[in-house]
This record gives sequence, structure tokens and C-alpha cells, in this order.
Amino acid sequence: MRMRKMMRIINQASDNNFKNEAIFEDFFNRSLDLLCIAGYDGYFKNINPAVCKLLEYTKEELLARPINDFIYKEDKIQTNSARNSLRERNPLIDFENRYLTKSGKIVWLLWTSYPLEKEKLIYAVAKNITYKKQLEEERNYHLAKLTQINNDFKQLTYTATHDLRSPVNNLISIFELMDTSKIEDPETLEYIDIIRETSHSLKDTLNDYISIFDQRTKSSASIEILVLSNILEEVLYSISSLISNSKATINVDFSELEIVHFNKTYLKSIFLNLITNSIKYSKPDYLPIISIYTKIDNGQKQLIISDNGIGFDMNKVSNKIFGLHQKFHNNEDSNGIGLYLVYNHITNLGGKINVESKLNEGATFTITFRE
Repeated sequence: MRMRKMMRIINQASDNNFKNEAIFEDFFNRSLDLLCIAGYDGYFKNINPAVCKLLEYTKEELLARPINDFIYKEDKIQTNSARNSLRERNPLIDFENRYLTKSGKIVWLLWTSYPLEKEKLIYAVAKNITYKKQLEEERNYHLAKLTQINNDFKQLTYTATHDLRSPVNNLISIFELMDTSKIEDPETLEYIDIIRETSHSLKDTLNDYISIFDQRTKSSASIEILVLSNILEEVLYSISSLISNSKATINVDFSELEIVHFNKTYLKSIFLNLITNSIKYSKPDYLPIISIYTKIDNGQKQLIISDNGIGFDMNKVSNKIFGLHQKFHNNEDSNGIGLYLVYNHITNLGGKINVESKLNEGATFTITFRE
């Protein structure tokens, strides 16, 4: 009885093993992914039909030759290096290389491989990512073309803006040489004044555009470690006469954050524009008070510049405060590009700027640097 029972258990285990092997073999053969078993000797030991279908070789042909024979020549070195790493018991995750099909087509494969040192085998599964690679190449091609078109357009715009200054300057020179005292017709004099003012306005606009182009390209936005107090000192020195004449008070506290990783030219421009704006738009009969300080808020590094000036009605200007040539006050010195430059300096380097303001209650600009 015991013998019969033991034989029954053995037969049942054998049946289970047979069923498991059949299930595994069925899965192996039906998988749409490429399933391979390779040896440490560089030959395939077993492959599923998906490999044969993609590479256009029979199973016998693929098992008879070294794997390296099927790899695209430019990827052989890196593939050998990856294979050596596998032999050192390092699993291979998301490894990409190219294979050549029997008809000469190039296919991209994405591999995940695991070594079995005792058996000297490598179990590997690959996905065909040729279509994805083709999309990436097409996208990169179009990005390169768009970048070139954009650069050409910027160069054309800069050249046109720059070259237009000469005839405008010549026109202004003619007006300066013109003796209008000899002209008696009031209507003609009025037309001349209109043309003169228009010429000066056009000159100022062209200079603004060139200034923007220069600021956007200057220094190639190189990042360096900057001591805030040193940069601010340079800026304050450059506008010392303006500060003195306006009798402005500038309070500075960089105790929480003394250095930042930023572009030097951009930072000087930010200080210059925000400080001069605070002085330019101070309240009548009030001396300008400007506070410049830093803080770290929830791990974010911030530079804050606030004033007691005439401020903004944020309900009206919040969506256009950083726009080009946006003017919100009747100030003859306003050109509408200062805040535009400040915004672009900050956002171009991954930072953010926020404004809080009320009419006649000043403005606070909070700059958050990229981490």
C-alpha cells in the first residue's frame, strides 16, 4: 500500500512538472516580446518565434552564429561591454542597441537581462522600440529645424532693427539742421513737428528692441555663485546720484540667504530695474523707502524687494504687468521694458516672480530662485 501511494505521489508530481513546463513553453512561444536564453560563450541557446520574425532568420540560423554577428556594427563595442558586465553578475536594465535583419534593416531593441552564473546562461527579454526611435529622430529633426528657423528669425529681426537706426538717425539729423524760422506756413510747421516727434519715438522704440535682444543673449545666461551684497553694491554705486537726489532710504538684510546660483548680468539688471522703478514711482511728498532682503520659505530661496511707492491696481494690471511696453502710470521716463526684462531674466533660469501691490500702498516683488 505504501509503495502504491508513493508511486501515485511521484506520478502526480511528474504530471504537475509536465504541465508547468508545457505552460512555460506555451508562454515562451506565444510572447510578442523577444525572449532569449544566451550562453556566456556569446551564442543564443534558445529563442522564441518573435525573435525569428523580427530578425528574419530561422531559429537554426540564429543559434548557429555568434550573437555579435547580428548586432549593428556601431553598437558592437557597447554591447560587448554590457555582456561582460552581465558575466560579472550585474543585471542589465533598459539597455538599447541595434540589430540588423536578414534583409539589412536596422531595428532598435530595449533589453532587460539577468545572468545565471552557475548555469552560465543569460535570460533576456527585449522590446522592439524601432518605431519609438524613428519618432524621436523625426522629433529631433523638426526641433533642430525650428531652432534654426527661430535663430534665423531672431537674427533677421535684430539686423533689421539695428539697420533701421541709421536712416532714422539721418532723418533726425536733417531736422536738427533745418532752419524752420524760414517757414511761414503754420500747417507745414505742424507737419514737420509731427514727423520730428515720430522720428524720435521710432528711434527710442528701436533702441528698446535692441536693448532687449542684447539682454536676452548677453553672457549666454551662464550660472555662477554670486554674493548678493557684492552685486547690489555695484548697482547702488552706479545709480548713487539718483539715490542721493531722491533722498531714498534703502534697507538691506541678506542674513537668511547671502549667496545664490544665478547669472551675474541678469541679477544686476533685476536690482537696477526694480530699485530705479521704486524711486521713479515714489509717492508725491514722500521719500522713497526700499527694502531688499532674503528669506528661505519652505526650502525655497527668495529675494524680496519692496517699496512705499504709488503701487498698482492689481485687479486691472495683474495679467499684463510683465508685458512688453506695458505702462501703468503717466511718467515720461517710463518705457515699459524694465519689468519685462526682470520677468524674462528670472523665468529663463527657471525661477518665479510674484507681485503684491495696492494703489498708493507700494509694491512687493518676491523672486523665487530655482532650487
